[in-house]
Amino acid sequence: MKRVGLVSLPIYTSMALLVSGAFLGITVAGDYTWVARAGGAAWVFGLSMIVLMPIVIPAVKKRMGA
Repeated sequence: MKRVGLVSLPIYTSMALLVSGAFLGITVAGDYTWVARAGGAAWVFGLSMIVLMPIVIPAVKKRMGA
C-alpha cells in the first residue's frame, strides 16, 4: 500500500500543478493583481489536490494490481 502512495503522489501533484498553472496563465489576460492571481492559483492547486487524490490513488492501485 505504501508503494501505491509513493507512485501516485507525483502523478496527482503534477496534475494539480498543471491545473493551477493553467489558471495562472488564463488570469494573465485579465485585469487582476498578482496577489489575486497567486492566491487563486494556490486555491486551485489545493482544491485540485483534494479532488485528484481519491481519483488517482485507486487508479494506480488497480493498475499496479495491489
